[in-house]
Amino acid sequence: MIRTERAGAVARLVIDRPERRNAFDPATARALGAAIEAAQGDAGVRVVVIKGAGEVFSTGRDLKAAAAASEDPARDPDAEDEAWVRIFHLLHRSKIPSVAVVRGFAVAGGFTLAMGCDFVLAERGATFGAYEMRHGFPAAVCTPILARLVGPRLGLEFALFGQPIPAERLHAAGLVNRLAHSPEELERIEAEFVGQLAQLDRWAVQQTRDLFRAAETLPLDHALDMGRQLNLLIGARGGFARAGRSLGGKGKGQ
Repeated sequence: MIRTERAGAVARLVIDRPERRNAFDPATARALGAAIEAAQGDAGVRVVVIKGAGEVFSTGRDLKAAAAASEDPARDPDAEDEAWVRIFHLLHRSKIPSVAVVRGFAVAGGFTLAMGCDFVLAERGATFGAYEMRHGFPAAVCTPILARLVGPRLGLEFALFGQPIPAERLHAAGLVNRLAHSPEELERIEAEFVGQLAQLDRWAVQQTRDLFRAAETLPLDHALDMGRQLNLLIGARGGFARAGRSLGGKGKGQ
């Protein structure tokens, strides 16, 4: 269901259900949450990459499995939803960055998963969208994520209409970081982007993510105070002195 591939400081989590277009059944959701948690708990991992096996990222909830499960009297829908939402709590609270690498379709829950990551790399021909609305129910987890990522008019459109959204449009809206013309170019972009992230100082990345997340909702004055306090912490840790020594004195005035 979820295949973990470790390469140096990078943990790649692959949704491996190509026969179901990498759709999520409850077991797959639980497995992805467990894989994310394991990667985040590994001190040697500095980046988590999430991708789909084959030519599709994910088409979201496995509706066939959901229909079958609805007839099971032992089914616990609250536990299923909790397992799904837990994925996004883990991604949001993580100390290390996450990257979604998207080919083909990232729709319904697949769209939510991509938007829940810190960064998105995609093929130019990839398609996103809150397809839940096509079946008459809200994109309940995707909507609050979109509300934090994009302006209210565009975010509400993406959440309500359930229409296919080209990767190029999301790139123009600031929701996709890099576009690739081909699978080969996407692999190259992934290697470069993820490689650069993995080389960054883990503590500095964590502090920057925490400050960025807080600044999304704090008044600017409070966010600036947090930045000042972070500078004091860096100084107490000897960070500025180490940086100056590493520059060999060339960083004066920077």
